[in-house]
Amino acid sequence: MAERPITRARFGKDGPEVTISGLGGEGVLRTFGREAEAQLVIREALAQGITYFDCARAYAGSEGYYGLVWRGSPELRAGVFQAGKSALRSKRGALSDLETTFENMGLDYLDLWQIHDVRTEDDIRAIEARGGALEAFIEARDAGRARYIGVTGHHDPSILAYAVREWPVDSVMMPVNPAEAVIGGFLTETLSDAKKRGIPVIGMKLFGMGRYLSESAGLTAQRLIRFALSQDITVAIVGCSTPGHVRALAEAGRDFTPMEREEQDELIEIFRPHAKRLAFYRGVI
Repeated sequence: MAERPITRARFGKDGPEVTISGLGGEGVLRTFGREAEAQLVIREALAQGITYFDCARAYAGSEGYYGLVWRGSPELRAGVFQAGKSALRSKRGALSDLETTFENMGLDYLDLWQIHDVRTEDDIRAIEARGGALEAFIEARDAGRARYIGVTGHHDPSILAYAVREWPVDSVMMPVNPAEAVIGGFLTETLSDAKKRGIPVIGMKLFGMGRYLSESAGLTAQRLIRFALSQDITVAIVGCSTPGHVRALAEAGRDFTPMEREEQDELIEIFRPHAKRLAFYRGVI
């Protein structure tokens, strides 16, 4: 176990404390057939003291990889905050996804179950309609099968902000990086609405799927993680492909102090000329 603990934040007003560095469900976890490598990454995260673990039905074999660890070491489950997601828009489909998640992971509850990748008004209408996925998420929370429910999105900040304002979700996941600071939307409207409601914010797309990382430009993993955590979010998640990546993620969360405004502005200026292109995950802007 690492000697210096990772800084923690409370997940909501009365929720458990989680490490501000979280293991994302991408990287090696978003593959099939790489069980040994995936288990090394998950177990390194545990060894480093990370407690927030992310995955999704859409992330290839990620649920099964976690299942290998939790089934093999069930005593470890109690000390972690396991998140999952479903992108199906009907109540029946989402509940079926949840059953598959439990089977894959060897679990009978999730700490956080999230409505995944909400992009459009059509998504909103389908999810909140009678018989829509929102009913499944509320039902799962009421039944104790999910301690908390959330919503995720990286396409349209106004759509995600609507979900934060209008749905009884307990958290929101969104992109947090210097390109977003230039463009606005997620770090202004969506983040502001989440703060008004007092719900946790989970930051993703910190590295733009690795496209932002550049030692020569000073865009290191540590620096981009610190930038994200300085935006008043609860936890920053990063998909990792090696134990070394996990160690870097964990180190960024140790003894964390917010980045000075001047350094944040330096990063933002690096991104400013190409911010819209760098926010490629939004689709057409």
